[in-house]
Amino acid sequence: MVFFLNTLIGFIALQHLGFLALEMFFWTQPLGQKIFKITPEFAQQSSALAANQGLYNGFLAAGLIWSLMTSDPNMGYQLKLFFTACVFVAGIYGWFTVSSTILYVQAFPALIALILTVLILKN
Repeated sequence: MVFFLNTLIGFIALQHLGFLALEMFFWTQPLGQKIFKITPEFAQQSSALAANQGLYNGFLAAGLIWSLMTSDPNMGYQLKLFFTACVFVAGIYGWFTVSSTILYVQAFPALIALILTVLILKN
């Protein structure tokens, strides 16, 4: 089960690296505009905000990766709890403010990882 949990956390980290790339580098490109369903005008006007948002997604990914790489099991447990909770809260907020898709893409995987972290790793 630990392998499954770590794989799920790795997947969530990869998602957030993808969000970073989309928001920081592809926001004003056709790919970003298609994925986020935005116009070229809006993309240009909001590109600095999107890049900032992408940077925050990068921090979430870094924390999740850190939780997988630490050799201290207690520290890994705490990092997994904190960063999966952050992703879950961000997903719930995005669900209410942006799109219901965020609930399924971001919040649910984080909630599953958070619950598994508590069930599997709690000493």
